[in-house]
Amino acid sequence: QVQLVESGGGLVQAGGSLRLSCAASGGTFSMYSMGWFRQAPGKEREFVAATVPWSGGNTGYSDSVKGRFTIARDNAKNTVYLQMNNLKPEDTAVYYCAAARTVRVVLTPGECDAWGQGTQVTVSS
Repeated sequence: QVQLVESGGGLVQAGGSLRLSCAASGGTFSMYSMGWFRQAPGKEREFVAATVPWSGGNTGYSDSVKGRFTIARDNAKNTVYLQMNNLKPEDTAVYYCAAARTVRVVLTPGECDAWGQGTQVTVSS
């Protein structure tokens, strides 16, 4: 079972950028589709972005982040990234990295096999 550790969260002003990283260990990283989810206070966890198991493969995004966020993975480093540009206050949430033994560019929480501990992203207006 793969273990995941996120990093890169923080406080940023609206319009700014952050890059989240998720390092995987203990499993075969290249067998997993990787995704990012987020959860704001009082709301359900929602899908943000995902990428298929191989580097440079297809990606998928929620409508709310499409055109602003980019997911990428480096299988040589067992790491997946989420580049977040033009951040908005409504992007404020805890961001979670997840791994799923499937080949999909849109993931649901129920099909994910492993989760990171989460990293806080706060966007001030």
